[in-house]
Amino acid sequence: MTSSPAARHKVVVIGSGFGGLFGTKALRRADVDVTVIAKTTHHLFQPLLYQVATGILSEGEIAPPTREILSSQDNARVILGEVTGIDLTAKTVTSRVLGRDTVTSYDSLLVAAGASQSYFGNDHFAEFAPGMKSIDDALELRGRIFGAFEMAELGATRGDDVDHHLTFVVVGAGPTGVEMAGQIAELAHRTLRKDFRAINTRTARVVLVDAAPQVLPPFGAKLGEKAKGELEKLGVEVMLGGMVTEVDERGLEVKFKDGRVERINSVAKIWAAGVQANPLGKTLSEQTGAPLDRAGRIAVNPDLTLPGHPEVFVVGDMIALDNLPGVAQVAIQGAKYAAKEIKNRVEGKQPQEPFKYFDKGSMAIISRFDAVAMVGKLRLTGLVAWLMWLGVHLVYLTGFKNQVSALMRWAITFASNNRSERTTTEQQIFARAALARLRGGAADLVSDPGIYDATRAMLEETRRQELEAAALREAELTDSGVRGVPETAS
Repeated sequence: MTSSPAARHKVVVIGSGFGGLFGTKALRRADVDVTVIAKTTHHLFQPLLYQVATGILSEGEIAPPTREILSSQDNARVILGEVTGIDLTAKTVTSRVLGRDTVTSYDSLLVAAGASQSYFGNDHFAEFAPGMKSIDDALELRGRIFGAFEMAELGATRGDDVDHHLTFVVVGAGPTGVEMAGQIAELAHRTLRKDFRAINTRTARVVLVDAAPQVLPPFGAKLGEKAKGELEKLGVEVMLGGMVTEVDERGLEVKFKDGRVERINSVAKIWAAGVQANPLGKTLSEQTGAPLDRAGRIAVNPDLTLPGHPEVFVVGDMIALDNLPGVAQVAIQGAKYAAKEIKNRVEGKQPQEPFKYFDKGSMAIISRFDAVAMVGKLRLTGLVAWLMWLGVHLVYLTGFKNQVSALMRWAITFASNNRSERTTTEQQIFARAALARLRGGAADLVSDPGIYDATRAMLEETRRQELEAAALREAELTDSGVRGVPETAS
């Protein structure tokens, strides 16, 4: 009698970002079966989201399909779904998509669910000032930014006051905020300057707001001052020491330390201030007793595992360890470390030394041919820093096809000021808000019989009214003796 072969070690990876993707790829040659569970079908290169929002790159160039990336990795499969629960005792992960749950068991778990935008307890701000964490965010902001210019043109044609349409506010003076403010300024002052007739886009006001006393706080005072000066040369108003206390459809309020409150009327607002870890951190904390910090990040052991659960690794923006920054390299290096540890265990090898992060530096682009970079003790500005930023982002952009495409788009944009990704639709701007008004979100549109029946009844009633109206017009034309008259342009 022959015994059945032992089941392979099962690894579940939560998230398809830098941590999830690099962790999965690092297990390519391991004797394990990997299941990636992610709420999107793509891997997002988040540092370039602002270029999607401002029309430089397409979403496909920074968000290739996860299945395509892993298509040649035979030991990996992908499941679509948002993880709603983790049972550390039963070793299962529950994910949900459109109201349907899937339970996946694991032997080892790699949690790389990332972080979302933080509104510091004012989540209602999100409706009027989208963040910059997803493709949905970038496309909505693209619609809002380019749409603001269109509405300004329309209003100016009628003689209306359009200042609120031509005022753009970016909240948060970190790398994302600086890059976004610089690109909007370039868009208004260079790219669009000849495209409109009733408005002068070069008069657009771009405001960068932050409660901190300097731009790019992690980069130090010298680089922060350099970035601030370059932004002001572009025409950006840098408003420091001001905290946003209210946001609505028509603008926002900024409160300064001296008690003064200033209102800025603006339709297009971008939130780039603060992040909070995925809520799964709280789920893990409740089951392990591991503490959470103010941003919802969970404390992990030096080997990136959870206390009492050596089979569970947490990496990237979700961890609180040695004050590590929430940058892509932390997620990448942590995921590779966790993958190697899992492989060592399966092969019966000794564990690694505690995780040690190697800081490869920080960079932020201000405008074309101008950036700041901090690499070890080296501080770079201007063209050299910009070329370094270009090279680093090109290397880490997933897929040769996307690298070539992005390089060509950059060449066109930087050489001619032209941006080919300027298409916007009403759906980009309003679809997410409409879905949010449904009790169960998108799931209501496919799983709630009541809503389905009501929608079908509404469509049938609309069709009936159209047929009645058509029949009435036909009868009127017959009575008047007019038949078969073609429509003409008036």
